[in-house]
Amino acid sequence: MSGHAILVDGKPSGPLVFDMNSPTITRGDGCFEVMRVYGGVAFECDAHLDRLGRSAAMMDLQAPPRADLDSWVKQVAAYGPEGLIRVILGRGAEPGAEKCVVTWHPVPARPDTMTLFPLIAPWHSAGRPWDLAGGKTLSYAPNMAATRHAVKEGFDEALLVSDDRTVLEGPVFSVAWVHEGVWETPSLDLLILDSITRRVVLELVSDSDVPMREGRFSLDRLLEAEEVMVIGTTREVTPVVAVGEQKYQWGPVTKRLREAFVRRVRQSIDEA
Repeated sequence: MSGHAILVDGKPSGPLVFDMNSPTITRGDGCFEVMRVYGGVAFECDAHLDRLGRSAAMMDLQAPPRADLDSWVKQVAAYGPEGLIRVILGRGAEPGAEKCVVTWHPVPARPDTMTLFPLIAPWHSAGRPWDLAGGKTLSYAPNMAATRHAVKEGFDEALLVSDDRTVLEGPVFSVAWVHEGVWETPSLDLLILDSITRRVVLELVSDSDVPMREGRFSLDRLLEAEEVMVIGTTREVTPVVAVGEQKYQWGPVTKRLREAFVRRVRQSIDEA
């Protein structure tokens, strides 16, 4: 390995990088990005850093110059050919004392298939505008509680739904399914996260012969689907074999999208 596992404002650092009294630590007042490293290349780096900039602007945080961020990500990506890069922009203990941390860590082990437990998410805006709608903030505690709830029920992860049972997203991933041959996914007007991996998969579906639809869909519609999949940085395109008591097969559309995603990754490495 070369490069550095952790850079703080561009300088090598140990693991303790934030003042313990900073709002980043005490209140989760910051934003972040996570990107996958394939072959030493940060996948969709530009899109991730664009979103970091939007999140920072929502939170009145001063992001480092883009050229610096690009350089720091490349340096940390060189630490290991396969892994994850996390970029954290946190508020300092004093106004204007933002700190940017770029760190590498291994990809956690993930199952080949997933099971989801539907949960109402009263903290989710579900389309109601608010100041941080669409931002990728550090305040993930409600989502992590949903994951723990699902695991206690015997499932791998939670599926977040609104009070009226509209399908939203997972705690750390997007969701899609195939209903009567049409690939469907919740639309961004629900103020779900504008997932970078979701964008890539939307492009892959658009380039295929599979019809697609974004919109607002009930949980009942998902439960009637032929295939269900989760989409995200660490999970890529992973088939879902159960949502609650409803069982699913690993279907042909999911398989095609997984294969197309692998080709897209290889292309990005070749073009780097």
